[in-house]
Amino acid sequence: MSIRDAVDADAPAIAAIYNDAVINTTAIWNEVTVDGANRVAWMADRRRLGYPVLVAVDPADQRVLGYASFGDWRAFDGYRHTVEHSVYVRGDRRGGGIGRALLLALIDRARAIGKHVMVAAIEAGNAPSIALHEKAGFQRTGLMPQVGMKFGRWLDLAFLQLILDDRPVPGA
Repeated sequence: MSIRDAVDADAPAIAAIYNDAVINTTAIWNEVTVDGANRVAWMADRRRLGYPVLVAVDPADQRVLGYASFGDWRAFDGYRHTVEHSVYVRGDRRGGGIGRALLLALIDRARAIGKHVMVAAIEAGNAPSIALHEKAGFQRTGLMPQVGMKFGRWLDLAFLQLILDDRPVPGA
């Protein structure tokens, strides 16, 4: 497996992974699937903001195995050093280290552009994702009960965060 920046040609595969998560999991709290054009626009927006979209690919055939990105955590100026990320792996390839590799690559990218904190917002019942983040150094910071719903039930949202650097003062 290798990790590289996504290109527009990856959009259909990214959409397929996204749509699988929409249809079959509580990892994404949306209920509407997307197409490749939607993902091209999403990637263009991320790039415009200076944020990466990464893909993990099979070196033999270059098929996308997973993708990851981060963006602004909140739109207010005071949060400009904080990002929230997403990592998704193709359903038939979960549990094999792809998510970890993508997460670590994202952490490196966030550090490289001077971000201070990376936030993870994870459905609280998603024990594998929470464990992945904790192994990468994320700390649990909060739980918001019943803030979402999907599949006819309330969902709790767990927050985890990783402090990316040891700057004592912002901008230093």
